Amino acid sequence: MSAKTVWITGASSGIGEALALQFAKNGDRLVLSARREDELERVAERCRAAAGTGTGQVLVLPLDVTDWDSLPGKVEAVLAQFGTIDLLVNNAGVSQRSLCKDTDMSVYQKLMDVDVMGQIALTKAVLPHMLERGSGHLAVTSSVAGKVGAPMRTGYCAAKHAVMGFFDALRAEVEGQGVSVSTITPGFIRTDISRNALAGDGSAYGKEDEDIAGGMDVTECAEVVFKGLEAKKREIPVGKGKEMAALWIKRISPEALFRMARARS
Repeated sequence: MSAKTVWITGASSGIGEALALQFAKNGDRLVLSARREDELERVAERCRAAAGTGTGQVLVLPLDVTDWDSLPGKVEAVLAQFGTIDLLVNNAGVSQRSLCKDTDMSVYQKLMDVDVMGQIALTKAVLPHMLERGSGHLAVTSSVAGKVGAPMRTGYCAAKHAVMGFFDALRAEVEGQGVSVSTITPGFIRTDISRNALAGDGSAYGKEDEDIAGGMDVTECAEVVFKGLEAKKREIPVGKGKEMAALWIKRISPEALFRMARARS
C-alpha cells in the first residue's frame, strides 16, 4: 500500500502516541498534534526510529482544539507539507472524576469544548479537502462511556455520547461521497487518563483508577485500532474487561445495565 498522510491529535501520550507508532511502522506520513510541543517532539523521535525514515515524514504541529480560529491555518500547514490528508484521528480529549453535585459548570464547559466542539471544529476544517478529492477517512476516539452511563463521569459520558452521535450522523452524510467515518470505542486502557481527568473544581484528579490500572495495554489497544482503521471499520470497540460486555447488555437489557451502573456508585 502507498503511504498515507495520517493526522493524529492528542498524540503526545496514551492511545495517540501508541497509534502514531503503529502508523510509523507502516511507513505512513505523520502529523502529530497536541498542546505540549516538547512531548510531541519526543513522540516524533520515537516514530522516526520506528519507521527508520528521515525527519520529513513526521510533522510536529502543536495545536489547541479549543482555538477554533487557528484550525484552518493548521490544515493549510499540513497540506503545504504533505499535499493531502488521508486520515484524521480526532483523539484529543480529557476525562472527569467527580459527582454531578460537586462539579462546577466550568468543568462541564471544558469537557464539551475539548471533547466535542474541538473534534467537530477540526473535522469541519478538514472535511472540504476530503470532499473535494472524493476520498478520505475521519475517525474519533469516543469511549464505552459514549454508550454507557457511569458514575463520576456525567460530563465525560455526555461528551462522548455527543461525539458518537455527531460522527454517526456525519457518516450518513458523507460516506456516499468517498469519505469514511470510524468511531473508536475504548474501554479501560492503561494510560494516564484518570490522573489527568478533571476533578469537580477543574483541578487534575491525580489518581489512577483501579479499572484503568487493570485495563488493556495501550500498545495492544493501538494494534487493534490500527487494524480497524486500515479496514475502515465504522465502529472499533477495543478493550478486554467487563466494560466491553456493557455494550451488548445496553442493547439487550438496558434495565440490567442501569442496575449494574448504580451498583458502582
